[in-house]
Amino acid sequence: MYLIVGLGNPEPEYSNTRHNMGFEVVNRIAEKNKISVNKSKFKGLYGTGVVGKEKVVILKPQTYMNLSGESIIQFINFYKLQPEEVIIIYDDIDTEPGKIRVRKSGSAGTHNGMKSVVQCLSTEQFPRVRVGIGVPEYKGDLMNYVIGHISENEKEELIKGIELAEKAVEEIININIDSAMNKYN
Repeated sequence: MYLIVGLGNPEPEYSNTRHNMGFEVVNRIAEKNKISVNKSKFKGLYGTGVVGKEKVVILKPQTYMNLSGESIIQFINFYKLQPEEVIIIYDDIDTEPGKIRVRKSGSAGTHNGMKSVVQCLSTEQFPRVRVGIGVPEYKGDLMNYVIGHISENEKEELIKGIELAEKAVEEIININIDSAMNKYN
């Protein structure tokens, strides 16, 4: 069993923002696999189903980005999951739009949502898929950049990253993370 978590801020207010790339990816995975993410528990929206031959729980924490770990740890404890059975998907300013990075582990870096996840899970040893959003023109404008709405001319590149991330998550589940890293990094 896997817990597939997209990091983001509550929809619809924050839909179509760079910070919601994690939600965009899990929305695609849910739609493709006919999983309704409409149940509410542990400060999150979730749904259960199957990806490939593996049972999954898809989770969108509703705590706002900076407290995402609070919801995730409750699902981990409830389902008695190991960190390697949790896949976190989130936006990354250090990766170009249209590109992704798959990792087995690593620090949270400057991402506040990931800082919350690492703190609540008490480990950095869990798979993650980073979806590139690129850097803002003015570094001092980072907050407005990540929660600002995506323009039509940016959308095409970001959708490429979302699609790659969806495929990478399926590769992790159906084969393994090493295969996903070799194929998508």
